[in-house]
Amino acid sequence: MNNKIFKGLCVGLLGMIALNSCTKLDVKTYSVVGSGSYWQTPDQITAGVAPAYGGFNSISAIDAGIATMLECTADDIVVPTRGNDWGDAGHWDALWKHTYEKTNSNWNNGWNDIFNAISSCNNIITAVNGIKPAPSSLPVILAQVKTLRAYYYFMAMDVFGNIPIVTDTTTSTTSPTKARADVFNFIVSEVQSSLPYLTTTVDASTYGKVTRYFAFALLARMYLNAQVLTGKPGLSYTAGTPAWQKASDYCDSILLSNKYSLMSNYFDNFAPTNGPSSTENIFAVVTDHINNKVSSWENAILHYQSYLAFGMSTGANLWNGFCSAADFYNNFDTTSSYAASGSNTLRTYRDMRSGQWLIGQQFIGTYNYPPSQNVVVAGPSANYILDAQTGFPLAFNPNFTLFSDPSAQGRLAGVRNIKYFPSPNSGKSGNDMDNDIIIFRLAEILLIKAEAQIRLGNPGAALPLVNQLRTRAYGGNSSFNLTTINLTTLLAEKGREMAYEGVRRDDLIRYEVAGNGDYFTRARVPGKAKDPDQHTMVFPIPAQQMTANSGLVQNPGY
Repeated sequence: MNNKIFKGLCVGLLGMIALNSCTKLDVKTYSVVGSGSYWQTPDQITAGVAPAYGGFNSISAIDAGIATMLECTADDIVVPTRGNDWGDAGHWDALWKHTYEKTNSNWNNGWNDIFNAISSCNNIITAVNGIKPAPSSLPVILAQVKTLRAYYYFMAMDVFGNIPIVTDTTTSTTSPTKARADVFNFIVSEVQSSLPYLTTTVDASTYGKVTRYFAFALLARMYLNAQVLTGKPGLSYTAGTPAWQKASDYCDSILLSNKYSLMSNYFDNFAPTNGPSSTENIFAVVTDHINNKVSSWENAILHYQSYLAFGMSTGANLWNGFCSAADFYNNFDTTSSYAASGSNTLRTYRDMRSGQWLIGQQFIGTYNYPPSQNVVVAGPSANYILDAQTGFPLAFNPNFTLFSDPSAQGRLAGVRNIKYFPSPNSGKSGNDMDNDIIIFRLAEILLIKAEAQIRLGNPGAALPLVNQLRTRAYGGNSSFNLTTINLTTLLAEKGREMAYEGVRRDDLIRYEVAGNGDYFTRARVPGKAKDPDQHTMVFPIPAQQMTANSGLVQNPGY
């Protein structure tokens, strides 16, 4: 299936909140900001600020936008060309190989998505500030919307580097480019000034809403990357000022609150029922297959015939695209135990996180939740799933070397990730997963603090943080905990824990800018040569935007 057919599927305004229950609700949105008497109750505020959350629909959608600019430029996700499928005018090739042309319309899609989200926030802020008399809820409203806008600016700065800062509803088309460090400081100022007015309540009523802990998580992630984000993009990246201690401190603001705890099973954070019941997820984009059909993650990953393994409806709308290659997959501990069950052989992974991969021969109706236990790896050939086009057994192989492969084997290249476990409801229309998409969770906070402590010269403080995750990963067995830790082992651990969660690109760039070696720009299999320099650590400002706004300045190297 060609990717063109699903561009734009993930639209509609996000109903982000489960109010007073664990049920995901279809939250009504309001295009007109009402009078001051309207913005008083929690429900009224929820409805009024709902458009500000709408940006999460587009920036988390797996199409030609921000999400793929973040996900498909690192080493964990590759979208190879499979015969006539997934060519898309070289879009996926450009992401993987870092051959970014400023005329590529896909970067322009990402730019428009993010600045449309910022514009929605600006509209609300301007309208609410204009209400006379001001509603008593004004500080709470402004804090929530400004923090959302700050997150969107973080995303824009992350991929485009130097961008304009627009905070009102001006119609000017010549807003000037600001240096990346200036954007960084603007975001920090906005979030810090909002902190006192953000809720500290963590329950079903605040699920899918910006809380103080969302803000702390954003600041922790930003300060972890401060050396990159306050630096200057160029052919040789000029590093800025690191802020490891601040990253650690903002992690403590979450960890010492005791508001969150690790789920005992890794996969429960991503399951089709991963809503307010997760004690680990700090912020998630609320989706489901009825009221909020915006998520296409597993549709993009699973093979056309994978519906046979997961009890989906016949002819489910699956696309056979995203996968991972051997270099990344081999980082996982795939040691397993095996047991006979009738005519089948079942596999249980020692490290439960390794169960997020579909590898080898796939079987009809075999996948139970969680996917780390009792996976069928051998059985009667009558139960083999076959690729319908070629008749070949559906067997996923991480060891592939061709980015573009017209052969039958090319259709099956790469292991497939199912940490967002598919449900029978998934795949019917192409954007109907029930799994909420995770933006921040406690595991990342532990890993941020661990890295900050290592870089501050205190690996002893990092070790127990990482071992919390390893103990959970090995089913509560601490005998697999690390006894020493350094930056290399930490990055490997973060790869195992945080694959497909949108942070790998930042990790690789940060490690390289911090002087730890070639991470982001290095050669990779399949078919990526080493980047000629470091200008690819940001994307070009899209040519369409340069034409429309004479105030913009193009990034170096483009």
